[in-house]
Amino acid sequence: MKAITYQPATDTFSLSELPQPQVQSDFDVVVRVNAVGLNPVDCKVNLWHSMVEGMNDTFVGGLDVSGTIVELGSEVTGWRVGDRVLYHGNMRRLSGGFAEYAVQDSRTLIEHPDVPAEVAAATPCAGWTAYRALLDKVDITQHRSLFIAGGAGGVGSFALQLAKHAGVETIITTASSAKHDYVKSLGATHVIDYREQDVVQQIADITGGDGVEIALDCVGGDNDKTCAAVLAYEGHLIELVKTLEPSNYDNAFLRGLSFHQLSLGSGHVNGEQARKDLVHAGEAFSALVEQGHIQVSELKSIPLDRIGEQLVAMRDQRTKGKIVAIVAD
Repeated sequence: MKAITYQPATDTFSLSELPQPQVQSDFDVVVRVNAVGLNPVDCKVNLWHSMVEGMNDTFVGGLDVSGTIVELGSEVTGWRVGDRVLYHGNMRRLSGGFAEYAVQDSRTLIEHPDVPAEVAAATPCAGWTAYRALLDKVDITQHRSLFIAGGAGGVGSFALQLAKHAGVETIITTASSAKHDYVKSLGATHVIDYREQDVVQQIADITGGDGVEIALDCVGGDNDKTCAAVLAYEGHLIELVKTLEPSNYDNAFLRGLSFHQLSLGSGHVNGEQARKDLVHAGEAFSALVEQGHIQVSELKSIPLDRIGEQLVAMRDQRTKGKIVAIVAD
């Protein structure tokens, strides 16, 4: 089969010919890949490849897969050969979706939503993360104000739409001036140019000095400090990029702040409940996409053989919108 492989020693991606992978555990399925999404975590494999046991020059990445089951492990239940599925893959495994065939734990599959393969494959990493952050970690439907650091990115763009659909009154985000109209079209009620404006002061002005009930950091760096600083009394900070350090946030204890960490991929390595949480997020988010409440904007499709160059471009921040590789019809 054709596949895009990663070479750790040279930090390069190559188009390779590999044997079709086989099930590696009794719960696995082999999936014929129809479409696979490209995500920042895929291009940054140079930062995390040491986590993958047995990685060599034939490692295949690619987490977000739309495909069709072609083989079942002996303990697989609830699925049949020929079923169309969607999943967010486990980055610690060797046979990902940047190939004609991939291997996945059947217990983290969901039924393919009634949307085109490329639309479905654009959603798991970013969309399911946004859902888990705003609906599982905190119930956004019970809150009136939200700040998203990085609303124009993958997770941020879906989080804006989820907040708008939930009826949140005040949705504030940061974006460069060129992207202000874009994030407003997704649901932002206020946009702050982080390059030109004082984010903390702007949010204080917007909220009458009260701050926001929830802050979501989709960017990393020092944005956790900014998110903590703009929270109202007993507000919630959700961090997606780094480990939170509450002792570094001004008056975190006296203000009664709450802190939440979220790693979508942890759903693969923390037992049955973690797998169920991952599946639930996937099913719920996909339903919103099917119903038209969530849109995949600025979607670009490429062939399999261009995945490597696009991953390099993503690492250099030379891409815009969501990129999905079409592998098979």
